[in-house]
Amino acid sequence: MTMALVTESYASRKALLPASGQHIIAQFDEQSVIVYQAYKPEIASHAIDYQQFAGAPDFNLHRMTWIKPGFLWMMHRSGWATKPDQERILAVRLDRVGFDAILRKAVHSTFQPQLYEHEATWKAALGSSAVRLQWDPDYSPADGRLERRAIQIGLGGKTAKHYANGGWIIDIEDITDFVIQQRQYTKSPYTDLLLPIERVYPVFSAQIAEHLGVTL
Repeated sequence: MTMALVTESYASRKALLPASGQHIIAQFDEQSVIVYQAYKPEIASHAIDYQQFAGAPDFNLHRMTWIKPGFLWMMHRSGWATKPDQERILAVRLDRVGFDAILRKAVHSTFQPQLYEHEATWKAALGSSAVRLQWDPDYSPADGRLERRAIQIGLGGKTAKHYANGGWIIDIEDITDFVIQQRQYTKSPYTDLLLPIERVYPVFSAQIAEHLGVTL
């Protein structure tokens, strides 16, 4: 199977990732970062054929679209490509400058008193940005909750439209066959399991990292 996504053994990956804290875990290089999305076949096929989401049947630009940098969180959400309308897993390679711009705009989807003096201030920030972020428990391959928390990012409004039309997107790869292949190895001790190489993403600004809630 030829796949642009770069993989390693689960044991190697686990040893190099933090066990706790809030971290953006992703596969990235100097120019790009990979995020994941799960879709029904009709949307996924369109995205692969046209390398964009705009124009896909049932792709709704009026709903927020969520991108996940962490592979295992995406596997939890999609049930390793078994849940209805999430049978196809896409690896979307984004321009790193664009991804950083998304992070710069992100506002927590729930009130964070340590970041905002008043709830009204947070609501004003929500109203001025189309990008949301949430921290959720990350998961083991067998879908057990970890102490580490993973980020997911929601794109709405003009940001979602730009993304859907191919903005920031370098390429879109269908990795469903890889997911199905690895699904059979998701029982401990995960001896034969391969996962994407992922490391802690270095947020470009300490101030932005603090605003996002990244563990420093």
